[in-house]
Amino acid sequence: MKERIEALVWASLAGDSLALGVHWDYNPGRIKKLHGRVENLLPPEPGSYHDGKGTGDLTHYGDQELVLLESVAEKGGFDLDDFFRRWQELFQDYGGYLDKATKGTLEKIKAGAGPEGSGSDSNELAGAVRIAPLFLPFHDDPEALVKAARDQTRMTHNHPTVIDAAEFLARATHLALAGREPVKAMEEAAGAGYRSGELASLVDKGLASLDQGSSRAIGHFGRYCAVESALPGCVHLIAKHAGDLEEALVECVMNGGDSAARAMFVGPVLAAALGMEAVPERWLKGLRQKDRIARDMDRAFSIGTA
Repeated sequence: MKERIEALVWASLAGDSLALGVHWDYNPGRIKKLHGRVENLLPPEPGSYHDGKGTGDLTHYGDQELVLLESVAEKGGFDLDDFFRRWQELFQDYGGYLDKATKGTLEKIKAGAGPEGSGSDSNELAGAVRIAPLFLPFHDDPEALVKAARDQTRMTHNHPTVIDAAEFLARATHLALAGREPVKAMEEAAGAGYRSGELASLVDKGLASLDQGSSRAIGHFGRYCAVESALPGCVHLIAKHAGDLEEALVECVMNGGDSAARAMFVGPVLAAALGMEAVPERWLKGLRQKDRIARDMDRAFSIGTA
């Protein structure tokens, strides 16, 4: 169990780093022309959103997940106030990109909002995808896991469907850890009951696309950041490549758009089902924060099993 829990964290962060080099390029043909098949970590292109970062770095999504991992390791679980403080510190002198959700949250904090009221109204899936570290202390407590996943998402993305997407990711990944095949895990997770009525329909759309190639399916859903576009694409990739995490993440990146958010969603579900051997070692070796990640994971997992 420990190995698969660690695998899902590694897969989330490695997927984000794999996407870094071409993140938010919405032209798959251009990606292929410039880079061929993106199977290895790449630096961002000069002048891109992530210009200044290098090979093995993370997008601003992955950087936020690192902050959550650090908080979990320090506090022995999920502490919203601590994560809130560390998240603000990350962006005080941040050298990377600040997206609309981050700017909106920072504006609310500046106006006096606390962590329960600081969330922007962003409908982007990215707020839901940084939850992998929560499995380290809460792998045996799905309801605590779900609550923490929803709370950390609401802190920056106070949109009902995005918050439900975090619960869906938490439940599907937890079921995969328990031995469900990825498609069964998603079907069961989507049927758990959510506050908004949209989540299940988005999952159904993704599952209904299995007879299509990934390029056609993701192009049809849209390569955009919005949960309405991104979530069906994630479901498609997980179901289409249920036995091959590497292929799923490469296809995710090759299809452009908000590939980093999709990768951070797809990676944990498949890694929970397939284990550490499914995560390419070359991606892990290339992560610049590898030692920090390993250290904090060890601390957080030992707390969760104490």
